[in-house]
Amino acid sequence: MSELVINAVYAIELCGGEVRYWQYLGPDSRRLIWWLDTETKQEFNEASLTYAWSIKGLHSR
Repeated sequence: MSELVINAVYAIELCGGEVRYWQYLGPDSRRLIWWLDTETKQEFNEASLTYAWSIKGLHSR
């Protein structure tokens, strides 16, 4: 996948096969990568995730 676009929404496949839509918020000053789950409105960084996931592609709204 090419470089991610800040504020773009991506289809994310979780390890169990569920697809979620996360908005890429980009890195902070500590280089932690932040996302927003568009359904729950929860912000989180990649380091906080405890399960496998993969980016399936850019989500067109």
